[in-house]
Amino acid sequence: MSALTTSLRTSVAGPVLALDGVLDHDSAPQLHHVLQDLELREGQQLTVEMTGIAFCDSSGISALLAARRRALQDGAQFAMSAVPDRLLRTFGIVGLDQVLTTFATTDQAIDAWAQARPA
Repeated sequence: MSALTTSLRTSVAGPVLALDGVLDHDSAPQLHHVLQDLELREGQQLTVEMTGIAFCDSSGISALLAARRRALQDGAQFAMSAVPDRLLRTFGIVGLDQVLTTFATTDQAIDAWAQARPA
């Protein structure tokens, strides 16, 4: 399995953090570090794009929950996009599908944020 790589870009909604590789016990601290340095303002949305995730264990899920917590603490929304089907099934089994907002694509996540903004 490949190591975790992260890339950050900005959208109209806020930061989009793309993850690629393996999100596990060894790489979760890397995600925590990226989150520490992330600039996130109230009203924005942090979108975590999971297109390239080959594997995610419980430590990886904990890191994703920490990302959600960070966004909410900053008064921002949290969304995940392009989550692999196998991980979506895991979310459903453990009830995280009730906590984590997921979208098929990053564009859909950004559109949902735009539609939810007050006029």
